[in-house]
Amino acid sequence: MECKNPGQIPDKQYFKIGEASEIVGVDTHVLRYWEAEFKIVKPLRAGSRQRLYRRLDLENLLKIRELLYDKGYTIAGARQALKEGDPVVNSGSGHEGGAKSSEFVGSLKQELYELKKLLED
Repeated sequence: MECKNPGQIPDKQYFKIGEASEIVGVDTHVLRYWEAEFKIVKPLRAGSRQRLYRRLDLENLLKIRELLYDKGYTIAGARQALKEGDPVVNSGSGHEGGAKSSEFVGSLKQELYELKKLLED
């Protein structure tokens, strides 16, 4: 499966690790490591023990990637940011504080820009 825009999740229910790796934009060994480090990523296992990632897993993996690669968080820092109630991971959580608000607005802007690009295509 080829994903034209990394980060865009195709309309499927389950994704194998190779597909998830391509969508998130990291190697498969990185996904396995993040699975061990971040308890919010819990892929199902097929009878063959193959990992099957759900849409929520991919959304969480994309957020982890953003925190680690784009915002420069450490593993511990990203884990703490996710625990504090980031709206993408834990929808419905409040957002207090100037730094968090500006991060939220920035990510919202990015999502709207990507949506605009999709609609223009």
